[in-house]
Amino acid sequence: MKNLLTLVLCSCLLIVNAQNDNYDFHISIQKTANKIVLDGSLDEAAWLQADTATGFYQNFPFDTSYSNMQTKVFLTFDQQMLYVGAIVYQAADSYIITSLKRDFDFGATDEFAINIDPFQDKINGFHFAVSPMNVQREGLIDNGNNISTDWDNKWYSAVQNHADFWVVEMAIPFKTLRYKTKAGENTWRVNFSRISIQENERSSWVPVPRQFDPNSLAFTAELNWDTPPPKPGLNASLIPYLTGSIERDDEFDFPTESAADFGGDAKIAITPSLNLDLTFNPDFSQVEVDRQITNLSRFELFFPERRQFFLENEDLFSKFGFPNSRPFFSRRIGLARGIINKTNNAGQTIEVERTLNVPIRAGARLSGKLNDNWRLGLLNMQTGAVDEINLNPANYSVGVLQRKVFDRSYIGAIFANKENFAPDGNGGYDLDGDAYSRVVGLEYNLFSKDNKWEAELFYHRSFSAEQEKDAQSSALFVGRFTRNWRLFLPAQYIGSGFRADMGFVPRTGFLSTSPGVTRTFFPKRPEIAKKIISYSLSANTEFVFNQPDYDLVDRSFSTGFSVEFPGQSNFSLDVAQLYTYLFFPFDPTNTGGEELPEDSEYTYYAYSASYDSDQRKKLYYSLGLEGGSYFNGEIITVSGELNYRWQPYGILAMTYSYSDIKMPAPYNSASFWLVGPRVELAFSRSLFFSTFAQYNTQQDNVNINSRLQWRFRPVSDVFLVYTDNYFSDRFFEMPRGKNKALVLKVTYWLNL
Repeated sequence: MKNLLTLVLCSCLLIVNAQNDNYDFHISIQKTANKIVLDGSLDEAAWLQADTATGFYQNFPFDTSYSNMQTKVFLTFDQQMLYVGAIVYQAADSYIITSLKRDFDFGATDEFAINIDPFQDKINGFHFAVSPMNVQREGLIDNGNNISTDWDNKWYSAVQNHADFWVVEMAIPFKTLRYKTKAGENTWRVNFSRISIQENERSSWVPVPRQFDPNSLAFTAELNWDTPPPKPGLNASLIPYLTGSIERDDEFDFPTESAADFGGDAKIAITPSLNLDLTFNPDFSQVEVDRQITNLSRFELFFPERRQFFLENEDLFSKFGFPNSRPFFSRRIGLARGIINKTNNAGQTIEVERTLNVPIRAGARLSGKLNDNWRLGLLNMQTGAVDEINLNPANYSVGVLQRKVFDRSYIGAIFANKENFAPDGNGGYDLDGDAYSRVVGLEYNLFSKDNKWEAELFYHRSFSAEQEKDAQSSALFVGRFTRNWRLFLPAQYIGSGFRADMGFVPRTGFLSTSPGVTRTFFPKRPEIAKKIISYSLSANTEFVFNQPDYDLVDRSFSTGFSVEFPGQSNFSLDVAQLYTYLFFPFDPTNTGGEELPEDSEYTYYAYSASYDSDQRKKLYYSLGLEGGSYFNGEIITVSGELNYRWQPYGILAMTYSYSDIKMPAPYNSASFWLVGPRVELAFSRSLFFSTFAQYNTQQDNVNINSRLQWRFRPVSDVFLVYTDNYFSDRFFEMPRGKNKALVLKVTYWLNL
């Protein structure tokens, strides 16, 4: 045992201290006294005197040579702005631009980007990108390479296009960034990256191995300030909104309702690196609807958060735990489902089950850096009552503290607390001492210097008035990611009494492990390498054991083969054997029919094939085919997506899925269609239109969501949103409406 413990400790030290060979890159930045005119022309004296970053390296499809599409980058600053200039060598007739809309998708548009790490922790930073049409994207980087574009802030850019290159100038206000200064020389970390879709090339100044994204903060250079950057002054903004809406219910003929409302947000920099966000009566009517899937699961499905207030600094609050064991899930706030009684135009009182928006009265979030090693997050939200479903007010609080350890790792602690209120008998509400849910947890996240090792270890404990036994959750993940190998070993335990009312925990009372391995090969012969970038073999498993006796209830063995071609095109084949022991009755079609009995077990096989076409073409598509046995029946699913890039204005797309389930009598057989046409157009860099429709026969619903957005000044918008729902049954013959709504919303960003 002693020798084993010594081996584990030595292995951990090796992982933590794994070397990164890219730290000899550095660039200096000098302050300029001359005015920089943002016009896409680097003709000011400051650019001629600036230090430069040249000699970009390929990240993809290879990572052993210089980039074919080179870039030259310049940096300077004045008292208000950090300036970035770049000459991007690319023929104008090779541009691929998916859209003129801000925050364009990754990997679908040509771009130049800068990634900034002011605190040198190689975990958190800022991302700014520009396309050849001067379309902007900004985001916050967390966990070393994940970029959230839900962060919106002010910055400026200009682009000039030439026959063989384009030139970009960026001006990033220091108020937009979070950092600290000290006397004398200051050091940040930085890297620059490029994507050229037509050339099928990703590149960066500091070389990044191709198994990682070029935006990874593990691979950055020293940015040395000859004189300190200016101390950020007051940074406070108000973002008020006004809304007007009208809603009509066609299904039950309820009276048409109209409403007007107001509210807003405030952003206040408590320190240069710690930000306070306040919200009063927030409204999320402009948020796009969820993208539905055919539900064949025995457990609750996860739908991602889309509301802006909860998405900024999301990694601090929402990424504790594993995906199926989150102590905090922000969609628990402001949404509830219940049965309401309502009188229609004929005077009839009808009982209806609905998902309702729960009013959020106010909220506050304090988040950011305390210093180089400590990071803090505090969130508090207060919701109001919904009398129609007898839902009382509730208070939601989350506290997070992170401490950097070693080079790129951190220890985190979380406290999540939901307090429910009850009527006090005088028309008000008091805290209900017997209605609370709390989770306390500790986590350790490890990222090695060279980014090849990743690990996570956590322990969470829940508390409630019921004092459930075994109210705990824990897990361990270890992953190794090299050019040729991806190996990972997760293991998870969730006690039967673990309860997280503020979180996402669809299943409790089990122990699971799901190790997997992928081996990737890169052809060496040039004539093959031009046609095949790589091919891979993979093997994955999963074992789930249920409490209290830890009997095996779920098992899967799968193996796969995939090939990657130029232009993000790929083909894959997979085969799997699955075993399920039902510990509760279940209808495999989720249509409310006859259920398979409890304590029954099934072994079945699944086969799948998929193909994604070359995304460099204006018309590209994906196809998928799955089939095999399904419990004691059979299933076949055909799915795919068809896209047309109307360059540079946007995307016309269609997703589709057809599932056919055949079960023996007396169980239900069923066929489901899920079709989703989508139009996303940008008429300019300030006027956007999108329509997303979903035809879902499993839910007997057709949803149409259209949104017109006018950005009349930086981070200030007018939204016009229309939603409409119909029954899918006989939709194309005699459509029957459910409900529809029209919302007008105006937001304005005001700097104080």
